[in-house]
Amino acid sequence: MTALATKTATATAVRTAPPTAPPTAAECGAEGGAEDGAEPGARSGALPEMDFTIADDGSYAARLARRTGDAWFPERWTLHGPEPYAVELPGHQPEEPGSDVLPMADGRVLIRRSVDGRHAFSLLYPTGPGTGELPLGGVECERLTLLPPVPGGNRAYALEPGAYTTTVWLVAGGAFGPEHVADVPGRCTGGVWLDRVGRMLALDREEDGVTKAVAVDLERGGEVTPLLQIADGSDDRLLLADPDSGLLLVRSDAPGDDRLGWGVLGSRRPVRFPESLRLDDAVLTPFAVQPGQVLMPESCGVALRIASAAGSWLGVWRPAGRRLLQLAAPEGWLAGTGLWSTKGVLRLPCATRAAPVGVVEIEPLGGLPLDLRMASPGGPATEPAQTEVAGQEPCGALVTPAVCKPVPLQQAPLTSRPQPG
Repeated sequence: MTALATKTATATAVRTAPPTAPPTAAECGAEGGAEDGAEPGARSGALPEMDFTIADDGSYAARLARRTGDAWFPERWTLHGPEPYAVELPGHQPEEPGSDVLPMADGRVLIRRSVDGRHAFSLLYPTGPGTGELPLGGVECERLTLLPPVPGGNRAYALEPGAYTTTVWLVAGGAFGPEHVADVPGRCTGGVWLDRVGRMLALDREEDGVTKAVAVDLERGGEVTPLLQIADGSDDRLLLADPDSGLLLVRSDAPGDDRLGWGVLGSRRPVRFPESLRLDDAVLTPFAVQPGQVLMPESCGVALRIASAAGSWLGVWRPAGRRLLQLAAPEGWLAGTGLWSTKGVLRLPCATRAAPVGVVEIEPLGGLPLDLRMASPGGPATEPAQTEVAGQEPCGALVTPAVCKPVPLQQAPLTSRPQPG
């Protein structure tokens, strides 16, 4: 594929809310309660949902927004000040709803536009009453998706999936427009950063009908090493990773059905699949991990979106908490988005017609006290059969002990981390 080189502030609100009970089906599914374009169960004041992307350091966020009619435009949120606020970045014409936006560390917003098989990239920034735009060039291909924000925020990457090879592109932060970085054998999706410098990228690679997460070293020409290999024929995907603690959130069908589990980067302990992360009538998707818990993965707070036919609400969990705390979502929550502070404050962005820019802060970890026997670094390793252990949460049994291999990073490039247990 070919690379081609070539303000208005809204109302703000910060609210501190106590944790509340999850919504009932009647509350979520009341007829006539959702706006056009909102998901089932959204409250009447909520704005239609679009992807909302938060920078790795939590300083900025970006999304496509729509105030009146059908005109979409990029919007940048500033989250690191005393109050959140938004700046509209409209161009000369409305944006297509399929465009992607990504916040950069310097406050500019990267936008990807698709026109006739060409993906064009530009950096947008406010210039008084208007919007400045710096074209970066484009890539000619059928499909291209932006990867999550890079740690540091001064670069951006995109993924071009092919039938047999997936190409990684540097689309912002290079010297001469989009640059080819690596070709990864197989068809890859996903994208999770494994370090704080934007070198190690985890991708979910499909080969011969089986999907396994692999680690790609972008500074060594895309060198690929195994990351998740829970069972020979299982689909093992990486959803989230926290470089500080090493906590990994994975989805795998190794236990017999599709389950959410956790492991530790560089550890020889097995991946665990807690029963508390299994709901029969809803899908759990983790979206934020508490940072700063160095070498303490069991104490990390994890925020999850819980989605069912009735709507979406919030879940909070941590490995040593032994249960899933379910909370009603604040009004206008941009479902599946948010970020943790190192002290355990969960910040949830919200947008309603009355308050189009808001952040609700909660401190839910008090409802998940640590089990010290599980959180202790010197505690016993998990039993291979994944049965219930005294002082630990019940976990689903795996098929054979061989399935219980940990995330096999003894073969992968991240070997400098001290290995707990």
